[in-house]
Amino acid sequence: MRKISYILLVLFSFLTCESNDDIVTAQPQNYNILSLGDSYTIGQSVCETCGYPEQLKDSLATNFNIEDTFNLKVIAQTGWTTTNLKSAVASENITNTYNLVTLLIGVNNQFQGKLFSLYEAEFPKLVNSAIAFAQNDRSNVIVVSIPDYAYTPFGQNYGNPENISMQIDAYNTFAENYCNQENITFVTITDITRNG
Repeated sequence: MRKISYILLVLFSFLTCESNDDIVTAQPQNYNILSLGDSYTIGQSVCETCGYPEQLKDSLATNFNIEDTFNLKVIAQTGWTTTNLKSAVASENITNTYNLVTLLIGVNNQFQGKLFSLYEAEFPKLVNSAIAFAQNDRSNVIVVSIPDYAYTPFGQNYGNPENISMQIDAYNTFAENYCNQENITFVTITDITRNG
């Protein structure tokens, strides 16, 4: 989780950097972060501050001006598919005031055996929602690849691990291709999760 947060921190730092010529005085800034997803986003089975959105917020606070503040909103739940996240997003009163929006979704589509075409239809809609929440600025959106649970003890005891990995790869390939086509930052963390 720490490596994921570090990668996101570096990306966000680049997105918010200004040249020294443009800075007169460093005024305290308030940054709003929105993290959308599922159990990987909330950090199911890890401590309250161990999920990547919390670690990202803490890392930003450490690396930015000491007077800057970071507000984090997480819309995620264990077991959520793209359909569940779409419904949750529609029912929330989400403003378009976020400086950074992260999206990590899809593992439950695969795990629950949903049609891949459902992900192909709903993932772009979720990305578009993320852009809207990020002040309609796609450079404020980071999509995170789906971790591979085949390398966990649970995954080793559930089905064929090679099958799981192949399917996760298909989801990530679609998401990455879509993000590249739409000029959205896509961060691959799947390789990290396969070191278990």
